[in-house]
Amino acid sequence: MIPTTPTGKIAVRSMVLPLALAQFIASYAATNMNVAITTIADDLDTTVAAIQTAITLFTLTMAALMIPGSKLTDIWGRKRCFVAGLIVYGTGALLASLAPGIGVLILGYSLLQGVGSALMIPPIYILVTVAFDDIRLRARYFGIVSGAGGLGAAAGPLIGGLITSLASWRASFVVQFLLVGTIALLARRIVEPAPSGAAPRFDLAGAVLSACGLFFVVYGILQSTTYGWLSSREDFSVAGTVILPAGGVSPVWLFMAVGAAFLAWFILHLRSRENAGRDPLLSLRLFRNRTSNLGLITQTVQWMVLQGSFFVVSVFIQEIRGFNAIETGLLLTPATLGILLSSAAAGRFARRRPQATLVRAGFVTTIAGIALLLALVRQDSAVLTFIPGLFLMGLGVGVMLTASVNVVQSSFDDQDQGEISGLSRSVSNLGSSLGTAVAGSVLVAAARPGSGEFALALTTLAIASLIGLIAAWFIPRTNPQAG
Repeated sequence: MIPTTPTGKIAVRSMVLPLALAQFIASYAATNMNVAITTIADDLDTTVAAIQTAITLFTLTMAALMIPGSKLTDIWGRKRCFVAGLIVYGTGALLASLAPGIGVLILGYSLLQGVGSALMIPPIYILVTVAFDDIRLRARYFGIVSGAGGLGAAAGPLIGGLITSLASWRASFVVQFLLVGTIALLARRIVEPAPSGAAPRFDLAGAVLSACGLFFVVYGILQSTTYGWLSSREDFSVAGTVILPAGGVSPVWLFMAVGAAFLAWFILHLRSRENAGRDPLLSLRLFRNRTSNLGLITQTVQWMVLQGSFFVVSVFIQEIRGFNAIETGLLLTPATLGILLSSAAAGRFARRRPQATLVRAGFVTTIAGIALLLALVRQDSAVLTFIPGLFLMGLGVGVMLTASVNVVQSSFDDQDQGEISGLSRSVSNLGSSLGTAVAGSVLVAAARPGSGEFALALTTLAIASLIGLIAAWFIPRTNPQAG
């Protein structure tokens, strides 16, 4: 653990700064590309669908490899895994900035940056957890890291739009490369607590099964915006052969069934490996911790609401109000400020209230923010009508992001941090994908989305928040302790 002496405080700043910057850049990469899709397609002489595929593959790669990436932290070491992720990510960013065509862009952005994210994100939360045994102090630094992640996700469209407008879309990848290089230099000063016990063996079969399962589940969710959730809006074809005709069952369920089958196989594999006394990729006993399970549910819902609401508001003000990318990013600023303010105050909140109380308060505040958007915003209403709702939503999400991570990570001892961090990040990715997909499918269901469809999409997210609030209500009010 890092001491609280002046020297210790310097060590804290030295460690938390690169971790927060890395979380910022990973979140930024997940949202900034959306504002430059048409520009990139024109420059690379390809289609908008191809660029959207590249963005989808980035999400899928990151989601599928998050659990295996977290296990490598126990084998390679947390700091080494973090730096390795930065190197892979930076290589991908540089390659994407030089891409002559869609193939190289997919290799650099979708694959290498996705793999890099899966390697560097789990150590971020593990290092903060194992460095601070005091849950209130830990909450403060989780707040910094989570705030950086929220800022990256929220400001990604604005920053990406500014860079694309002032320079080019390639400059955005150059900026990522330079920032990642700076983070790698700062990471040399990270002090990693010495590991206890021998390093486990890597479960390759488990890694393949979990990656396949998460890939198909997330891919199926993302396909809902094209085909719908129930009956398919169009033919689903493979190699020119119609597998599922329009009007039949949506292929979403086909992909999710395949994913569920792989995940079931994965669970059976883990049980078999544990019974044989071998190291599994993920210990099944993690799922027997009730507090952690509830925290994982709230994490999933939080990211679903965050990404879903940003998507709905962005599409509304671009399609209905005619805003461009930069104007859209500026309009979302109140939500960004709310996330930053509540994340910055995470340590102070944790000293005064249990984490479970903060999660509940976050959901209530978020629901209030959505209600204000529904009550005040109309097709022709003033821009000021967006501010109260967006600010409250950001404030609520910022409180929850920090508190839920603290609930989950603090429910286990140091030796389990690698596994629970990967699981935690995986459900966050799942929630992000689900938020965009659910909100998007509601909007796409209308031939010409209007205010009614956007209100319905926001109402759907409010219902999801209510489900998250119910889960949070059963989290014990006493702060979780490892062990």
